Order: sequence, then structure tokens, then C-alpha cells
Amino acid sequence: MKPPPKGWPRISNSVYYENPARAIDWLVEAFGFSVRLKVEGEGGRIEHSELEFGDGLVMVGGVGEDHDRPDTTHHRSPKQIGGANTQVMCIHVDDVDAHCRRARNAGAKITREPATTDYGADYWTDRTYGCVDPEGHQWFFMQRISGGQ
Repeated sequence: MKPPPKGWPRISNSVYYENPARAIDWLVEAFGFSVRLKVEGEGGRIEHSELEFGDGLVMVGGVGEDHDRPDTTHHRSPKQIGGANTQVMCIHVDDVDAHCRRARNAGAKITREPATTDYGADYWTDRTYGCVDPEGHQWFFMQRISGGQ
């Protein structure tokens, strides 16, 4: 397998918001993402964005139709479709309890309080919490406690 382009992870993800500029600010505050690139168009519209978390990359975009890009016509926020999600992000952090406090303080709805799960001697133990952002995207954050190195 050839390596990805320099500076890009092998896998990245995109999430869509009614107000992507506000979502970018919130993701930085609540989850600790850093903005790698934010391209603003007319009226502050987000044309493209790249947020980093460690070696991971998430792009944040707007919902609705962009007639210059027909591939965007079906992008929706869970907020627009009754809270349904077709994907949930799972991100490893160094201190899940501190991360949960940060997210809660920024207004994330905690759907699963931090809990430790031992999957057995052949696997690993981790500590995980789940939350929902202001537009209904589900996120899980976990900290590896032991095993599965």
C-alpha cells in the first residue's frame, strides 16, 4: 500500500453542521481539536476545513446544497434528521476523565459517563465516555488502561 500524501493520515472523516464556523470553534473548545486549515468564503461560509487531533483529521463542512459541488446535496446534520447518526467517531485520549469534564463544561451532552471496561486477558481494558455535540453528532472518547498494546 502506498503511503498517503505527506501530512495526511490514512483515514480522515467529515462531519456536517448547520453552522460549521460555530461548530469548528466548539470542537476546539470542547474536545481539544486544533485548526489546521479553515477556508472561508463569502459571508464567512466555510468552504473547507481541517481539524487535527493527534494524528487524526476531521473536516467540518456545511449542510445543504452547494450547486458548484453536487456531491454535497445530501449532507445533513443529525439535528436536521431527528437526531439520527450513521457514524460515530471514536477517539483515543490520554485522560478520559479530564476530557469528559472539558466537553461537559463546553456544553456537550454526556450520554455515557466515564466507565472502565475490562474485555479480558486476551484483549484490553479501557475507560470510555460518550457524548453528543450541539447538533447531535455522537462521539466516544477512550483511554487505554492496559493490554492490547
